[in-house]
Amino acid sequence: MSHLNSSATGSDALPSETGMSEHVRQLMAQARSALRPILPARMRGDVPVVPVVRLSGVIGVSSPMRPGLTLTNTAKSLDRAFSTKHAKAVALVINSPGGSAVQSHLIFQRIRALATEKNLPVLAFVEDAAASGGYMIACAADEIFADPSSIVGSIGVIGGSFGLDKLIARFGIERRIYTAGDNKSSLDPFLPEDPEDVARLKAIQQEIHASFIALVRGRRGERLVGPEKALFSGEYWGGERARLFGLIDGIGDVRATLRERFGDKVITPLVVERGFFGRRSPGVSLGGVEALFDRTSLAEDVLAALESRTIWGRYGL
Repeated sequence: MSHLNSSATGSDALPSETGMSEHVRQLMAQARSALRPILPARMRGDVPVVPVVRLSGVIGVSSPMRPGLTLTNTAKSLDRAFSTKHAKAVALVINSPGGSAVQSHLIFQRIRALATEKNLPVLAFVEDAAASGGYMIACAADEIFADPSSIVGSIGVIGGSFGLDKLIARFGIERRIYTAGDNKSSLDPFLPEDPEDVARLKAIQQEIHASFIALVRGRRGERLVGPEKALFSGEYWGGERARLFGLIDGIGDVRATLRERFGDKVITPLVVERGFFGRRSPGVSLGGVEALFDRTSLAEDVLAALESRTIWGRYGL
């Protein structure tokens, strides 16, 4: 009586697991090859893709109808950009005069975290300005480019208020304020300026400034060749001088630079979020229809517009 082999032989034998896996891979490769001509260029894998994220506006200044540039408003766009299939890099188009130090740093940190997680280089392109917090965000990129007329720099900290105590005294208005805590009313614009309050504020500004300087040094390293006293004084420059000082890496715009770097066929999809009525909005919400008729929202919108205009005006823009 003949013995049966433990494994099948001949033409009826089943393919091994390894052979099956290879067979499936071959079929999938053939399917991709057949579908490639009808797929969009950005999905084929043989065309370089560099998603573009626009970061535009005053950082942190916000109202129901004018959402400012914040981490909340930019997180989804950044996540989508860094998750783009076949991406070779991520491009940031920055146009900001600065604003909130905290929001600037949060956006910077998110960009660096995503770049490290996805192992993608980041290129920043400055339009009108990357000043103060706008430059902090630009430093999240591995390389920074600008137009010759772009405003770059302003590595410093600023705060301002008004002194209205003499005005109300002129009209016989008495200021009444009640606090629990000796310093709760510090820097109140309706009270005379207290040197101790100013000293406390300046101490905080010095701490923030030192952190800003350390961030720029850490990201730009030996590329910084400008006079240190000027670089960190809050001064700002045009694109060409910024390049000579090492604040940026070159003069160029997003289209030309990406085509030169990745070839003429590079795809540069703009990553945007859609908000109210399908409009592009950097915000999570524009406040709903009721915001159009809310007097408080309108007043906040006007104040936000005035504050934004003031910040842009510092750079003659």
